[in-house]
Amino acid sequence: MKRTSRDIRTANRYEVLRQIIAESPTSRQELAAATGLSLATVATLVGELLELRMITEVGFEDSAGGRPRGLVAVNSSGGALIGVDIAETYVHVELFDLGLNVLARAEEDVRASESLPEQVVGHVATAVGSVVTQAGIEGARVLGVGVSVPGQVDRATGTSEYAPNWDWHDVPLLDLLTEHIAYPLHLDNPLRASAVAELWFGAARGRGNAVVVNLGTGVGAGLVLGGALHRGVSNSAGEWGHTTMVLDGRLCRCGNHGCVETYVGARGIMLNLREVGPDSPLLHPDDQTATIDALARGLATGDPVARRAVHETARYLGAGVADLVNLFNPEIVVLSSWVARTLGEPLLHEVREAVNRHALPRPLAATEIVLSPIPTDPVCLGAATFALEGALQVVGQKNGKRTAPPRSRAAAPPS
Repeated sequence: MKRTSRDIRTANRYEVLRQIIAESPTSRQELAAATGLSLATVATLVGELLELRMITEVGFEDSAGGRPRGLVAVNSSGGALIGVDIAETYVHVELFDLGLNVLARAEEDVRASESLPEQVVGHVATAVGSVVTQAGIEGARVLGVGVSVPGQVDRATGTSEYAPNWDWHDVPLLDLLTEHIAYPLHLDNPLRASAVAELWFGAARGRGNAVVVNLGTGVGAGLVLGGALHRGVSNSAGEWGHTTMVLDGRLCRCGNHGCVETYVGARGIMLNLREVGPDSPLLHPDDQTATIDALARGLATGDPVARRAVHETARYLGAGVADLVNLFNPEIVVLSSWVARTLGEPLLHEVREAVNRHALPRPLAATEIVLSPIPTDPVCLGAATFALEGALQVVGQKNGKRTAPPRSRAAAPPS
């Protein structure tokens, strides 16, 4: 779809604010250099953000022989953003100030029997209410809520088009959430959310090309190409977890056999553990989190079954990551989400060795493979940036004499 001048202006406003958040305090000259926009355009956009009270003037810095440069910084108290990470086993919610510092957290466990959309929505509504209460803020200060849900989503309609682990098809998720949450809502998935989090604050910051591998119950790859989030034509890029690892292999919940996810997702790791240690006490058949936690403890104590299970997982994961390295030639591959965080350095070490065996030498030589350094939930952080993006779009619509959409859900942001 062709972008209008208003879309471009909104995207530029978002990019300027992103740089201010990342580099506060900063000058207009530095912002122009970082964004590639003209100094006049940056000055205009900074003026708009000052009027919105999203940023503030914070003094001056000396320049080489010229007039002192005015400095601006994010106004952390200028509003609040909420990020929601809906996963197959939990709903995690974080509330941020405008500097994207966490002010409150809440988590709801999602049992295997609670896969109906209405049940998941109930958990989200409870957790969102909890963080607003914890932070003690007025509802009017919440600029928006970014919601990440696994699977394929249509951002414009707020629909979860396909979530294989729950067998959801065309679920009007934001419509359901709107019945319980009065703030503007913005839907996307964890691959995009985690990639943006790494691009803004994590290992991909300052990198033009990066792959963020999400390892949880589900598996996928968030893509940063040419310095920007890559979505694909239908916002479906990165479904690497549903590419074929083993012909006629394990049955995947998407209906195919041998998908990457069935070997390196949480359920796949449980199968790997069962194969190397059928009677191992590390295996909790009905509890993914308990099993992964037990594996991590086993690694720490040198348990041979834990080491074999993680080695087998890393063999598959390394082969899959090598494919990503060969395909996208990234500067960095980031292992993210709760499985990577829990298994940590031992998994990373094994994966690096496996990638070394499978990737082509030239792209491999240019690629780092690291764990996510983000201390909070990367998906919540990324989801909050989608809420910020959406809030700036609504501002652009108002400035352009257009009214915002008639419901709390805003139209899809421009990135």
